[in-house]
Amino acid sequence: MSRVGKKPIEIPPGVKISQDKSSIMVQGPKGVLSMTVPKGVDVIVDGVSVEVKRLSDNRRGRSYHGLVRTLVANMVRGVSVGFQKGLELSGVGYRVEKTGSVLRLILGLSHPVEYKIPEGIEIRVDKQLSILVSGIDKQLVGRVAAEIRDLKKPEPYKGKGVRYVGERVRRKVGKSVGA
Repeated sequence: MSRVGKKPIEIPPGVKISQDKSSIMVQGPKGVLSMTVPKGVDVIVDGVSVEVKRLSDNRRGRSYHGLVRTLVANMVRGVSVGFQKGLELSGVGYRVEKTGSVLRLILGLSHPVEYKIPEGIEIRVDKQLSILVSGIDKQLVGRVAAEIRDLKKPEPYKGKGVRYVGERVRRKVGKSVGA
């Protein structure tokens, strides 16, 4: 039995969960999220908690048991609290600015890079060197942060680039001049 799948999900106040035949919809103060429940798993909604039960003990049912529970828990947390991921720029002349729904990054390339902010994501820029990506969908927040980081990954010699807040970049020793 899945240890993750067995745990019930507590529903915080202000969050409503409705269920159709094969989909589940979570409404909260921050927004609405929905998901299709795969076959082999059943989601049971009580007044105060949600439980995920597997219908069969085959490989597919076992693999979806913990996954669906985690996805529903992330939906509940997203519509009530939300998710956020921080990025920071390090490098001489590196900076970022937000204009409307476009993020303009100057990353030491021959041209500024423009990143279109997707629907459902909010980006805040502080001091032209730090970016805070936030939203209600955990997968979308992580994907947007990873796409921004991929524009200029931190390099190992000087550490210049875009990195997550708290990420440690393993530094390499450069070439040394012979004595």
